[in-house]
Amino acid sequence: MGEQVVSGKNRRIDPKELKRLSVLEPRKALMAIAFDWAVIAAAIGFSEYAGNPIVYLLAVVLIAGRMHALGCMVHEAAHYRIIRNRRLSDWMSDLLLAWPVLATVDGYRQNHLAHHQHANTDEDPDWAAKLGMAQFTFPQKLARGITQLLGYLVAVNSLRDLLHMAKRMGKNDRSTLQYKLVRLGFYLTAGTIITLLGLWQEVALYWVAPFLTFFCLFLYVRSVAEHFGSMDYGDELTSSRTVYPHQWEKLFFAPHNINYHLEHHLYPGVPFYNLPELHAILMRNKAYADKAHITRGYTTGLPAECFAPDAPLLPNQHPVSY
Repeated sequence: MGEQVVSGKNRRIDPKELKRLSVLEPRKALMAIAFDWAVIAAAIGFSEYAGNPIVYLLAVVLIAGRMHALGCMVHEAAHYRIIRNRRLSDWMSDLLLAWPVLATVDGYRQNHLAHHQHANTDEDPDWAAKLGMAQFTFPQKLARGITQLLGYLVAVNSLRDLLHMAKRMGKNDRSTLQYKLVRLGFYLTAGTIITLLGLWQEVALYWVAPFLTFFCLFLYVRSVAEHFGSMDYGDELTSSRTVYPHQWEKLFFAPHNINYHLEHHLYPGVPFYNLPELHAILMRNKAYADKAHITRGYTTGLPAECFAPDAPLLPNQHPVSY
């Protein structure tokens, strides 16, 4: 993605500053990926060593958080913000980031760049797919929101979301036969190794379980946070949300500075490690600071903006008329 300058004299950033912030530092991206996988490995190792159900549950949540982090790096790869060699970046990112969570970099890129180009309009594939869905209709009653989150913890909503996403992505799949065969070979090779080592139980415990529960829950919460709940879609500064996460929330809901979503929409060429500085520069502008939609906490400010005791009933909650 090239550098962007937002229109309006009160929202500009010095082009030299933007150019500096947009420079890739591959070492930082690669270290982030290595860190995510190291945490996953450590969580598995410690859980196996402890042999304790509580430790296992903590490991599941932590692994799911790092799965979410891998997904955030897929997002970076979609914007070519990992390394400079784009072809190598795509293959590396598929292998280390996307394929393990059943995604592809190019498939995500097609959807995501269209989202950027037509954000929060009928031509935005994300917006069009979510508009009118009960889980993205706000404000809603707190009980409904709690039920929605519990649905992820028993994997029902996770399977619903995965099927919905697969259907959407399948319609626009432009991958070649060669690519599909290589991807299939990846899964077959992984399955063969797992079988030979007798590790299917461990895969179920430490990959499938986190994936179908907390990982999908974290994705859902972040998806809501980015563009839903008390948003003003009439202005670019109020149609995307930046969240100031509590420290512990960074592990799960906001890995790799994904919480700076407003800044990302304004300047998608800035890699994740420079988003905090970009945010700080923009906040020096009073007009920007006064209008930008900023929320404190995924578990505090976001619920306050999404739930209301007097929220209208959803269509399927209305009494049946006879």
